[in-house]
Amino acid sequence: MAPGSDTSAEAARPGPHADVPGPGSSARAQDPAPSDGSGTTGGADAAAAGPARPGPVGRLRGPGLAVLGGLALAAAFPPVDAWPLSLAAVAALSLLTRGRTARQGAWTGLLFGLGFFVGLLQWLRVIGWDTVFGLSLLQALFLALLGGGLAATSRLPLWPLWGACLWVAEEWARDRVPLGGFPWGRLAFANTGSPFTPLAALGGAPLVTFAVALAGTLAAAAAVALWRWRRSARREAPGPRDAPARPAHRALRPAAAAAGLATAVTLAGYAVPVPTDADEHVDIAVVQGDVQQPGMDFLGRPMMILENHVEPTVELAEDVAAGRVERPDLVIWPENASDLDPYRYPEAYAAIDRAAKAIGVPILVGALVDHPTREGYVENQGIVWDPVSGPGDSYTKQHPVPFGEYVPFREQLSKVISRLERVPRDFWPGDEPGVLQVGPARLGDVICFEVAYDEIVRDTVRAGARALVIQTNNATYGNTGQPEQQLAMSRLRAIEHGRAVVTAAPSGISAVVAPDGTVEQRTEEFTQDVLTARLPLRDGLTLADRVGSAPEWTLAMVGLLSWAAAILHGRRSRTDEKGNRP
Repeated sequence: MAPGSDTSAEAARPGPHADVPGPGSSARAQDPAPSDGSGTTGGADAAAAGPARPGPVGRLRGPGLAVLGGLALAAAFPPVDAWPLSLAAVAALSLLTRGRTARQGAWTGLLFGLGFFVGLLQWLRVIGWDTVFGLSLLQALFLALLGGGLAATSRLPLWPLWGACLWVAEEWARDRVPLGGFPWGRLAFANTGSPFTPLAALGGAPLVTFAVALAGTLAAAAAVALWRWRRSARREAPGPRDAPARPAHRALRPAAAAAGLATAVTLAGYAVPVPTDADEHVDIAVVQGDVQQPGMDFLGRPMMILENHVEPTVELAEDVAAGRVERPDLVIWPENASDLDPYRYPEAYAAIDRAAKAIGVPILVGALVDHPTREGYVENQGIVWDPVSGPGDSYTKQHPVPFGEYVPFREQLSKVISRLERVPRDFWPGDEPGVLQVGPARLGDVICFEVAYDEIVRDTVRAGARALVIQTNNATYGNTGQPEQQLAMSRLRAIEHGRAVVTAAPSGISAVVAPDGTVEQRTEEFTQDVLTARLPLRDGLTLADRVGSAPEWTLAMVGLLSWAAAILHGRRSRTDEKGNRP
């Protein structure tokens, strides 16, 4: 029998006879009668007495533990970056929902999700705490569904496996709805420097999430087995000295098996080869020009941010001319490096052109550009700027951020939310992967939050990108932990696709990440800096690139089907009970 499987009728339904103590339960409610170890209970008196009613402290204990579990999961992510807490949090949610009704599980999942997302997304406080709580509540609804599913499937054999699949299903849904989804806070993004990380090369972020969740649910199964052993030992009445004793090690076998499997899953990533051999190299420079101030009003006066990037680029050119540094093959500027449309404002065009001619190599420039045909719309672009021919090929961001780069239902919502006036124009999405020839390198351009979306990065690599560039602007969220969370995603993408990743941000964190996920260089926030590096270029595809989204869809569907099976099993059990009543 697999660790954590249930064969008893009692395990098949919620109620006072759950096999582990639940939130707010008393010892009497969880342990109503002596047991012979088979999973069935006896004792008519105990059954007639019914469960003990928990007091006020007991009623608060379960919700409090759920919120604490969510906060622990938030601490698994940067800037705290304590990845083992992701395992503990998954195990905690499994135990808190085990043996509960779907409604109880959903309520527990909602509280867990609120604690998690408020802790994770606290960087949105620069916009307003109402934004933090509003988005957190929306995302926590997905965790409520997860909690209901975990409660239902906890009554099935192999419940740790189904629970892990449901974690993937929850992230699969949250990655897509509403308004294109918000995949921030995936378990994989808390494990970008853990033993699980190499699994990304096999099945991408979804496989990492699955492995983390499976290790956590197996840990919960080990805890359940230990509780059963302890309960059984406590119930056994002292007998004659010559009575045969049940060997303790046999009773502990299920716990040891579950713990052993959890350890094996955790260490499995060490057996995965991560491809890092370069086909070629290119010398790059990353310019971080800095902004006037952090927060919503980071822009300062017009042309300020652009000049902040032109000046260090010209200084780099002077160092090259003086022989102090080698000339790079290309220069990378961040998202919004030009705060004016260079096609519309001659002064912006001239400033960028001056920098490109000074350094003598192409510059990948981030700029906001007026849409050529749709009045009132702008495009968030990465533009290849040649020192001789000027602006050339470009990439337009495919996934603008709702309420940050465009306002859904603008006419209706603007009447009640005046803050939406800070987004005066909507961004128009691009429709092609951002593969650009920048000097000698064929780079994949991914802009800002797009790094969180599997399909955007994967399509860029499949289209021929030999290295990845994340052009981003985190100045609004400087010194809040958000830049560290985004850099962690870059680390995972490096391993997932076997590509070096360059993150370029006007205020930081700018970084160079090797194909094995190692952060080789990084800047401090709100400093002007220039990184120079020899960047490996690779052509080979990882298994994750080849299989695409198949692992995610497969695991998610298995999770949803297991939930459906649990619902049918529960209905059949209730029908059988009614039929057997005298």
